[in-house]
Amino acid sequence: MKPNIDVFINAIAFREDDVRDATVVVLDVLRACSTIQTALENGANGVIPVSDSEDPGKYTRLLDPEKILLCGEKNGRKVEGFHLGNSPFEYTKEIVNGKTLIFKTSSGTRAITKSTVAKKTIIGSFLNISAVVEMLLERNDPRTMLVCAGWRNRLSLEDLLCAGAITYQIYGRKLPEDATDGAKLAYGLYEKYRKNVDAPIKTSSHAKRLRDMGFEKDLEYCTRIDLYSSVPVMRDGLITLKHT
Repeated sequence: MKPNIDVFINAIAFREDDVRDATVVVLDVLRACSTIQTALENGANGVIPVSDSEDPGKYTRLLDPEKILLCGEKNGRKVEGFHLGNSPFEYTKEIVNGKTLIFKTSSGTRAITKSTVAKKTIIGSFLNISAVVEMLLERNDPRTMLVCAGWRNRLSLEDLLCAGAITYQIYGRKLPEDATDGAKLAYGLYEKYRKNVDAPIKTSSHAKRLRDMGFEKDLEYCTRIDLYSSVPVMRDGLITLKHT
């Protein structure tokens, strides 16, 4: 038996009850999940995701201000007054090592915070896709949910492709007959583009927006496959690295 996968196409496509007691992988390829992975690899102590309705500034009053960084974006740009935006290239070892990051983005952290009721919440991207697959196969949870963050409540091609790549690696070349509609959609999309998966991503709507804002390097980086062999996981509201 293998995990029974379902796929949600954006952060509003599911309710908290849909993921309660499930294993959830949140996918925001461009860029929140890729940035979280990078920050933790570069020595950040952990990442606290903040929902769209929450004030991240409260953490400066609750935690040692010398050990935290306010991070994130709105409409792709760094929020005024924050230390860092949402480009993985900002999260260098010199800046984030030993720090706890308070992180708020337009879609990614919304999807993550909605998944806090899950039995296990995993942060996935192309950067660590094989490690994510390995963890899912080890867990073999009959309720495994892949949550695409999307963008402004819309589908994002890159997130659905990543969900498809995970589904493809788990199921191989043949989907089970009882596969969910979401799994079929993601699987079919990835199967079509799997020999050159970065090409459709780089021409996607989100990629065009980022390119127009000068984040061309982010697109190249976030489409790299298996750059890391670790998996960020969330426990009690804090995301830290688990090595496979």
